[in-house]
Amino acid sequence: MSNHLDPLSNALNVEIIQEIDNLDLPIMKKHHLRILAHCLQILKIINVESSFEYQNKNPLREWCDNQSKKFDDKKFSDLFYEQLESTSEKLSTFSKRIGKNIEDLEIDDLVLLVEKR
Repeated sequence: MSNHLDPLSNALNVEIIQEIDNLDLPIMKKHHLRILAHCLQILKIINVESSFEYQNKNPLREWCDNQSKKFDDKKFSDLFYEQLESTSEKLSTFSKRIGKNIEDLEIDDLVLLVEKR
């Protein structure tokens, strides 16, 4: 398997996945943490790209639409957008509560969020 994967199709690297797997958390919390970490990485990618790539007022919507073109499936785009938007709101609220910008959240921060659930 190539180490040169498209970063958009593999937002979490092996080190992050192993770090999560090594945590002393129940399996469901680890799964939740992996999903949050993956979404956070996507949001960070969109934030970097939105400064020059997206003309739309909603870069998250446009990013999801661009991703769904790979599958030619508008329903996928709508569902993906809803899930990422919901996660974005959750991460934004949490980051404000702990006094950080969403872009500065790290795995340790996400662990705090998951453990409180």
